[in-house]
Amino acid sequence: MIRVLLVDDQTLIRQGIAMLLELEPDLEVVGAVGDGRAAIEAVERLHPDVVLMDVRMPEMDGVTATRELHRRFPDVGVIILTTFDDDEYIFEGLKAGARGYLLKDISSEEMAEAVRTVARGEALIQPSIARKVVAEFSRLAAGSPPAPERSPLKLPAALTERELDVLKALARGMSNKEIAAALVITEGTVKTHISNILAKLDVRDRTQAVLKAQQLRLLGTEN
Repeated sequence: MIRVLLVDDQTLIRQGIAMLLELEPDLEVVGAVGDGRAAIEAVERLHPDVVLMDVRMPEMDGVTATRELHRRFPDVGVIILTTFDDDEYIFEGLKAGARGYLLKDISSEEMAEAVRTVARGEALIQPSIARKVVAEFSRLAAGSPPAPERSPLKLPAALTERELDVLKALARGMSNKEIAAALVITEGTVKTHISNILAKLDVRDRTQAVLKAQQLRLLGTEN
């Protein structure tokens, strides 16, 4: 069973998400709290595998709580749930250590699959958010030329053509299953390519891989 903690300051939302996730045979909602400070205490007490974290909350916001959870409980996967109005928090949430970033208008099936993905140690962001992350990163990079005293960022080991295809699919927010279907390969092969990509880019998850790939200009102009 995958143990899930819900963190949202709106009781109705907590109850609704709990009811939906409890319908899944492999998911167990072990707790639900209303702010970031309570979330940290609940993680210490309940030992969840995944935390679904709202952003805007009293006492302690979701980004601050995520940062503290990542520091104290690095094995716990945090998925930030937000709305389109919270786009300014995307980068802060990812930098704080969130493994997932989802909009609240997703279906219950998509949310359940996101929980499973993060519980496996993978990272997941929706395609619309992935595009915004890459676009914003490009904008920031364009306006911030590297300092002359710094060595240029280099790729430790060259990616193969197929690994580049997989990397570009990750930048579009595609799941392993979707990548496998698009490239006509098995999900096992996709996982192997992703492992190779993470190793070559020297990053720990898919989100960091996309951000570093943008730094290295590996994604071209299509993303």
